[in-house]
Amino acid sequence: MNIGMMSAWNQDSGVSIHAELIGREWVKMGHKLSVFSFFKTDFHGTAIVGKDEDYVTQCFTTSQAESPFLNVHPILKKDYDIFITQDLGMLPQNELAKIFNHIKRRAKTVTIIHHNQLPSEPSFYQFDWDAIVCFDDRYYNFLHKVFSKEKLHIIPFPCYPGRYGDKFKAREKLGLPPDRYILLIFGQRAVKESLELFHILERVSRYLPILILVVSKRSLELVREFKGNLEILIKNEAPNMERLYSYLHASDILLYHRTAPLGAVVSSTAYQCLGSGCPILALKSNYFYNMDGVVITYTNPEEFEANLMEILNRGTRYYKWQKTLEDFLNRNSASFIAHQYIKLFNLLLEEKAVEGRDALKQIPKMELSLVDSIQSTASLF
Repeated sequence: MNIGMMSAWNQDSGVSIHAELIGREWVKMGHKLSVFSFFKTDFHGTAIVGKDEDYVTQCFTTSQAESPFLNVHPILKKDYDIFITQDLGMLPQNELAKIFNHIKRRAKTVTIIHHNQLPSEPSFYQFDWDAIVCFDDRYYNFLHKVFSKEKLHIIPFPCYPGRYGDKFKAREKLGLPPDRYILLIFGQRAVKESLELFHILERVSRYLPILILVVSKRSLELVREFKGNLEILIKNEAPNMERLYSYLHASDILLYHRTAPLGAVVSSTAYQCLGSGCPILALKSNYFYNMDGVVITYTNPEEFEANLMEILNRGTRYYKWQKTLEDFLNRNSASFIAHQYIKLFNLLLEEKAVEGRDALKQIPKMELSLVDSIQSTASLF
């Protein structure tokens, strides 16, 4: 199957994480993938985290650019049976709309929704998609108010495959101390709010050897300005997956203290990091819908400290979490989710074949004979 996908790619956004997880699985399965992505001068995210593969073409700006731009030639010239957009609101929608009829004549079209509510921009609704994919029932509940239920499909967000590592080998590789409890704070948006935890962690550090490892390119000045007696190591970087997993393998806990916006949202960071086996301790929010027990959550400082100690001391909840995580990774692995998409694509292509046969039946007998005559003549050459 030939698949075209318009999306962020090799960038540190949730959209890019989703696209890469399923896209690379399609390539492994033997499908031909063509990715159309943002220019490096204007992209969806805060950092470029990898080198583009041969099947990636940079050909457009974000919708937020001063003058949104789309180079249509790569999209029109590529061969694909399925055409996908990821997070339509960030794409140059009006420019895409001008060639959408050309795309629909040759391929079935799918959009994957990353919005947390129905968009207010009229341009979002100008496309006649063959299928609309969302991650869970929260998205479905607002989408079905304006789109036909027949076009809506729920396919969960994929997890990075389970890939556990040796803690002490990872620490040696990264030059991290072997005799500390390492608490990782990772991400370009998670650092600022995590500062609220530092006074609690400072108190815990009086009786436990704790190192706070901050891996980010944002809000680092705020971390450096913290005046308490807390051991903090800052890594000013946006790591690729290989290096990120080294940090996760070296750490005892990934801290995720971040409030979520209203509406339907998922934590792409959680789905990206769960496969490492590093426990995630997070502020309870709608980021972790349907993830009870997979991510260990808290609602107040007392619960945070209690759960922190439970994980570090390998308490009962820690081992229960390990079993829950394993089951969750199996149900939501990138491979399994990628196959769910292929099933949907096959259904759409079957519909297209039926539509073609039905259209042929509508041709009058005289015209049908003419078609047969033309085909027979063509076969002589």
